[in-house]
Amino acid sequence: MNNKQKIYSVFILAAAIFCGAYPEASAGTTATPNLVVIFADDLGYGDVSCYGATKINTPNIDHLASQGMRFSDAHSAASLCSPSRYGLLTGQSPWRLHRKGNGYRLSPGQTTLASFLKQAGYTSAAIGKWHLGYSKDWNRLPITGPLEVGFDYHFGVPSNHNDSTRAFIENHDLVGRKPGEPYRIVKGRDFPEGLDQPRVEDQVDSTLTDKAVAFLRKNADKPFFLYFTPCAPHTHVTPAAEFRGSSKAGLFGDHVQELDSHVGTILDTLDELGVAEQTLVVFTSDNGSTPKDFKGTQGVKLNLADDSGDIHKKFKTAKEDAKKMGHVTNGPWRDGKGYAYEGGHRVPLIARWPGKIEAGSSSDCTVTLTDLFATSAELIGRELPHQAAVDSFSLLPVLLGKESQIAGREAVLILGNGKDSSIAVCTGRWKLIVRYGSDRDQGNELYDLSNDPGEQTDLSAERPEIAKRLEAVLEKAEADGRTRS
Repeated sequence: MNNKQKIYSVFILAAAIFCGAYPEASAGTTATPNLVVIFADDLGYGDVSCYGATKINTPNIDHLASQGMRFSDAHSAASLCSPSRYGLLTGQSPWRLHRKGNGYRLSPGQTTLASFLKQAGYTSAAIGKWHLGYSKDWNRLPITGPLEVGFDYHFGVPSNHNDSTRAFIENHDLVGRKPGEPYRIVKGRDFPEGLDQPRVEDQVDSTLTDKAVAFLRKNADKPFFLYFTPCAPHTHVTPAAEFRGSSKAGLFGDHVQELDSHVGTILDTLDELGVAEQTLVVFTSDNGSTPKDFKGTQGVKLNLADDSGDIHKKFKTAKEDAKKMGHVTNGPWRDGKGYAYEGGHRVPLIARWPGKIEAGSSSDCTVTLTDLFATSAELIGRELPHQAAVDSFSLLPVLLGKESQIAGREAVLILGNGKDSSIAVCTGRWKLIVRYGSDRDQGNELYDLSNDPGEQTDLSAERPEIAKRLEAVLEKAEADGRTRS
């Protein structure tokens, strides 16, 4: 081999190494791939057919899985809505804040996935359920919220599909505010004052999907990040009329099938715009489902586009009815939303990036949704600031089939309940539930999920060395203020 050949060979090898490390720089791809995160609300592990549902049919979500990677050991950052969303957008485990319930807020200027991507030239939208706080006085404009933490556009539901606001917010103001009239929630009245009309329950997700499609159409020619957070199948269980009776799991199953239809609309839009191959799509849920219906459904006056049939009665018992029909909302896992057991935080997670992620692949890698932040950073080849995303590890090597597990991580740490009194420490096989605060007297619990997925046999007394090791992982994570090196 002569000198020219040697130089050429070295050049080719260097190019191959570079493109292998940063696939976004390889031939036929963009250096700034788009990101779409579809974040369902209270969707359980067993609520979609590609995760085992037999009474509910989700062809669009299943098709997404057939084109990408399906994770079997994925966990939300918490077993409740607000802290889980906080974890995804900040890359920080919400248990670090030691707040009770759903009282998690993002502060103006706080580093989020949206603000990080904005620095790389991305246009971002938060469309759907927000639940991370706005300014308090909604009659004093602007109403601050998602736009102050990096998003360029927002259209959403403030906290829940069943919240008392009965309103949408678009950017810095309420949708349909009556000119000259204050907006007020009046105790004892069904709907607030100061709006042209309250939200229409069975059209909420259709409205949100239309807004998401409009954002995609407007921004298809530049890098975009769509954080799409539909409300289904959170209570109130109010599917649109065309989906009622479509499943074998009652009204709840119909609501999940409506969600699946909206997922299909997003995927079809990406195809139509010719950007599917330049887009990483992630589908998941904010926490596990609630096996029982919320008491808050009682005595509520629904505002429906179509109130025919007995939806006014059945929406109050939709979860229990689905269970009676044979649907198991959280699959083989114990309990559900609000608990440290697996049913509270083990969620569906599917990722698709055509030509990069192997179609029809699966992974048993133990991951948490805080990992989407670091994954996005590696996706675009940018360093994370030291104090940002302190509990986020990149999934990109796993997604590309280069690694089966995440290097350098001992366990994922999950906020277990709404009382700020339990943390789940999960390694894949072993799981320790650390009880503290008001639950300290219950003691810790250790489970071997490989032999006991239903968490029925506490092994903390039998295997104290494992319990001690996992407790030390949590203690170190708290002392260090981070898990990402």
